[in-house]
Amino acid sequence: MRILLSNDDGCTAPGLLELATHLRAAYHVDVVAPDRNRSAASNSLTILHPLRVQKHADGIICVDGTPSDCVHLALASLLDQRPDMVVSGINNGPNLGDDTLYSGTVAAAMEGRYLGVAAIAVSCAQYNPKHYATAARATVKLVERLRQEPFPGNTILNVNVPDVPWEDLQGFEVTRLGHRHQSEPVQQMLDPRGRPIYWIGAAGPGADCGPGTDFHAIEHNRVSITPLLVDLTRHSALDKLTEWAKAL
Repeated sequence: MRILLSNDDGCTAPGLLELATHLRAAYHVDVVAPDRNRSAASNSLTILHPLRVQKHADGIICVDGTPSDCVHLALASLLDQRPDMVVSGINNGPNLGDDTLYSGTVAAAMEGRYLGVAAIAVSCAQYNPKHYATAARATVKLVERLRQEPFPGNTILNVNVPDVPWEDLQGFEVTRLGHRHQSEPVQQMLDPRGRPIYWIGAAGPGADCGPGTDFHAIEHNRVSITPLLVDLTRHSALDKLTEWAKAL
């Protein structure tokens, strides 16, 4: 089995390297990742300038682009053989609820699924985590389960793992996305030359975070597995919207 490993934290991120080590114990792993941190890049592709690629001595391929660029280039050009699965992660920090709209980690998995490859995104649900190994072990179990029984197409799995030792995990739970409160206000400051600069505020805390949500699973030390559709169409609204649109 061949796995394409990518992320949004960059090609030297500890979560990526930890996961590569664990996966290589059982699978062939190609790593194609951004050459620097591209967190919150979402699904963006670079189309206004060419992309540059560097292959390091350890075989890791670094791209001066977004996570989606990395997976797109890997599948379309860089790899000699097509992978059986795309794994994105391990992200430094959670991708819960609304985070998935902005996440480069999730976007890399989405790009793989767009291009016809099974994909999962994995995040450690704590910034600067101490237990990447726990998330890596959980990922290996999920990859093996997907190898045995592939999940239906048009879906990726968004996985968040509590930052605890492996023995403290309380199992795996299939969840829905929760919802955060509004993010903190934008911070306006001045640079050393007196010109205004702005910091986007941090993500808000959980709002819809009760039982069944990804937030709740993490709070109770369970690995959260959320299926995400690549097709964003709200099919249940098509008939009603068709009637609504007649007045146009």
